[in-house]
Amino acid sequence: MIIDGVEMRGVTFGDAAGLADVLLRNRAYMAPYEPYRSEEFYTEAGQRARLEEQFAERDGGRLLPFVLVEAATGEPVGTINLGSIALGPLRSGGVGYWVDQRWTGKGLATAALEEVCRIARDELGLHRVEAGTLVDNTASQRVLAKAGFSEYGLAPRFLHIDGAWRDHRLFQRLLHDDPPPR
Repeated sequence: MIIDGVEMRGVTFGDAAGLADVLLRNRAYMAPYEPYRSEEFYTEAGQRARLEEQFAERDGGRLLPFVLVEAATGEPVGTINLGSIALGPLRSGGVGYWVDQRWTGKGLATAALEEVCRIARDELGLHRVEAGTLVDNTASQRVLAKAGFSEYGLAPRFLHIDGAWRDHRLFQRLLHDDPPPR
C-alpha cells in the first residue's frame, strides 16, 4: 500500500482492459501532456501491445513498469515506470508517471515516486533518478519537488507533445553517494 486505498505493483497483461478504460476516461485531461496517441492506444488491444513492448524492455533490464490500483477493486488509477536504466558508472534511470484525474492532489503520485526511488536505490543500487516535465506543468513539478527532486536544466524542443516540439524542465534526485559495485 502506498497511500490509503491504492497499492503499487508490477503491471500484468491482465491490466490491459482497465488501463484502456482509465486512459480513455482521462484522454482530454492528459492531452496537453501526452504525445500523439492513435485510437488503438485507448483499446484493450492497444494496451496489450504497449505492455508487450514494456515487458520486452523489462526483460532486457531497462524498464520497471508499475501500475497503481485501487486496493478494493483492483482497477488501475495510474502508472509509474522506471526506465532507461543504466548500470556501470552511471547507475541512473528515468521516471515517468500519470494518475487518473480523480486521484490528483491526494499525494498518490508523490508516494509512488518515493517508492520507485526506494526501489531504484535499495534494489537496483542506482545513484540517481531523473524526470522531465513540460515547462508549464507545475502540478508535476510540485510532485517532483515533494519527492526530493531538484531542477538541473532545460531541454529545448525535447519531446513532441500535443502537436509540437516542447521544451522540458529536467529534474533529478540523487539517491546516495556510494561508489558503484565492482
